[in-house]
Amino acid sequence: MSQERFDELRRRLAEVSDLGKTMALLSWDQQVMMPPKGAELRAEQLATVGRIAHERFTAPEVGRLLEELSGWAERHDYDSLEASLVRVVSQDWDKARRVPSELRAALTREGALSHQVWVDARSRSDYTAFLPALRKNLDLVKRYVECFDVGEEPYDILLDDYERGMKTTEVRVIFDYLKAHQAPLVQEVAARNGADRSGPRTFPLELQRRFELEVVRRFGFDDACWRLDPTVHPFASGTGVGDIRITTRYAEHNLESLFATMHEFGHGLYEHQVDPALERTPLARGTSLGMHESQSRMWENLVGRSRPFWHHFFPRLQETFPDALAGYDADRWYREVNAVEPSLIRVDSDEATYNLHIILRFELEQELLAGAVSLEQLPDEWNRRMWEYLRVEVPDDAHGVLQDVHWAGGAIGYFPTYALGNLISAQIWDRLRADIPTLDDEIAAGEFESLRDWLRTHMHRFGRKVSPPELLERVAGTPTIDPAPYVRYLRGKLSGIYGIAPEAS
Repeated sequence: MSQERFDELRRRLAEVSDLGKTMALLSWDQQVMMPPKGAELRAEQLATVGRIAHERFTAPEVGRLLEELSGWAERHDYDSLEASLVRVVSQDWDKARRVPSELRAALTREGALSHQVWVDARSRSDYTAFLPALRKNLDLVKRYVECFDVGEEPYDILLDDYERGMKTTEVRVIFDYLKAHQAPLVQEVAARNGADRSGPRTFPLELQRRFELEVVRRFGFDDACWRLDPTVHPFASGTGVGDIRITTRYAEHNLESLFATMHEFGHGLYEHQVDPALERTPLARGTSLGMHESQSRMWENLVGRSRPFWHHFFPRLQETFPDALAGYDADRWYREVNAVEPSLIRVDSDEATYNLHIILRFELEQELLAGAVSLEQLPDEWNRRMWEYLRVEVPDDAHGVLQDVHWAGGAIGYFPTYALGNLISAQIWDRLRADIPTLDDEIAAGEFESLRDWLRTHMHRFGRKVSPPELLERVAGTPTIDPAPYVRYLRGKLSGIYGIAPEAS
């Protein structure tokens, strides 16, 4: 009888999963293919599908099935589909049921409507044009938080949506460590000579696309399962392990699109390597965005900015762009792509300054939620902190408060996961290098199969079966996010470029 009830639960969850993937497809189309005039109707379509999915998931019968199956599921192995599905979905259901369907639909609708407003406002650097949409999103987020028992940290409710179980106080402690150790590191290298940059240069866009595809195909991008498209703000999406869609953003004067593509490949690989047996369940995706970001930042930085990587790929890069890279060798290019240079744009920032961009956003989000900073004050406050943390002057809102897509979609609480992912990536990398002592040699030969297989076996295949701390303990030996390995990695890399001490004094 219990097996029949479990099969009924799976059937219901499969329908909810299908609806969720349909929303993902509609959202991908909006950001990649849809003409701008379709935004209003698309918002209603997304709201409708989102409301139906929410109602089906939070239905009382789903709650009854979960309650009936709890004891039965616990008798199964912890990692089994039965135990994992009931355990994880019970937590999801308890949180989701507190949110009215109409509020969930409104959040989805306004997020979709705001996206096109943001695209237009960003193109004109016009924050006032975006302000009404941002105000609606923030008001809806506050209503969402009020659905729960709010303690001293309302931000906990939002953070949990992206990093399960994480508390704001924990993030604050980690970020305080980064301020104390990473900010001085940036200052230490600021006066040193690092990159030897050439003057203005051009990288034809079609050649960029060809080279990027060459790289990610070596990584594991399969044309039968993946696609790559341009968009305003890079992201990864898809509808299942066999349908992975990554995007990038091109500019003729640099190769930042290459690093964005490698970043999004990391996200896509995580989803691609989830156990296919988990398809059409809430378990068939990464366990948290911090874990997801650890994968994207790993492929972008620990692989894509490494000396072994460019030992292999630089000759092909120079062959592709002979004029732009005249006079370069692999070592000079390696120094350039790892240069520490405080900059305006988060997604283009170097490893040493990136986390400071995130800390700025983390602090502002809490203050917006508490009303300590008004939306009218937001651009000025953003600009002030950019100067305080990075000594960068913001010339306009397109390069400041309007640069990221997240607030347009109502995704408050998301930003901390980027920095957490950086830290997790270093913890995982230490374990990876111990388990695969030939890793550098394999990367230098353009071989990535061992790396992919290790990630599949130790991390990706589990999907959401285990919580973020549980997964981190399995892959790194500790359930705690530790910033020290990342700072150690960063200082070690920069010591070879800037001549600073490999250990802090």
